[in-house]
Amino acid sequence: MKQVRKIYDKAFKEKAVQLSYERTNISEFARELGVTAPQLYKWRKDFEEFGEGSFPGKGNLKLTPDQEKIYELEKKLKDAELERDILKKAIGIFSKSGR
Repeated sequence: MKQVRKIYDKAFKEKAVQLSYERTNISEFARELGVTAPQLYKWRKDFEEFGEGSFPGKGNLKLTPDQEKIYELEKKLKDAELERDILKKAIGIFSKSGR
């Protein structure tokens, strides 16, 4: 029989992590939540590493604020380079046809 995988939303995970720091017995707390202790420890580790960027959802990257800024800047640079290349080609085309 195939086991169905549960999906927990970001708010649940963040609240679980916050409450886990208040509890002394993590295994018992995990059972109360209906998750495994290793899963709760993983959530805690992710939250410590990525903070508010933790648990981004399906297909999104976990990034620290610095990594996110670098990612955005690289994306802007790539767009600017593409725009520059298009303008160079346009100048070349219009300068040839103007003769």
